[in-house]
Amino acid sequence: MKEGRGPGGEEPVGNRAAPGAGSVPLHADCSETVARLYFFLDGALTEEKREAIARHLDECRPCLEAFDFEAELRRIIASRCRDEIPEGLRGRILAALEQERAIGPAERMAVDPGLPSSPFEQGAL
Repeated sequence: MKEGRGPGGEEPVGNRAAPGAGSVPLHADCSETVARLYFFLDGALTEEKREAIARHLDECRPCLEAFDFEAELRRIIASRCRDEIPEGLRGRILAALEQERAIGPAERMAVDPGLPSSPFEQGAL
């Protein structure tokens, strides 16, 4: 795979556009590669599948262009689509978490016997 690619290194190379209607798949597995790009970018594939896609991207310009487009789109969305949490809300959440940590299982059960003994108890969150 091209240098600088991989988990955390999915920066696109150059200013390539998404493949247009004129892009002709060079390999029989192009549709599978493009279908798995999101999982590849998320690092949610096995090492074997990641390596297969990386090899394919090294050999197939239309799929590499699709990868570059998706990686650039993700980078733009991540950098521009961030909601700021109001400081008052952040403070209330932190205070509630601290209070929850301070309460032991016995106190939690006394408040509401239907509550799990721990907020991390299976199925509680």
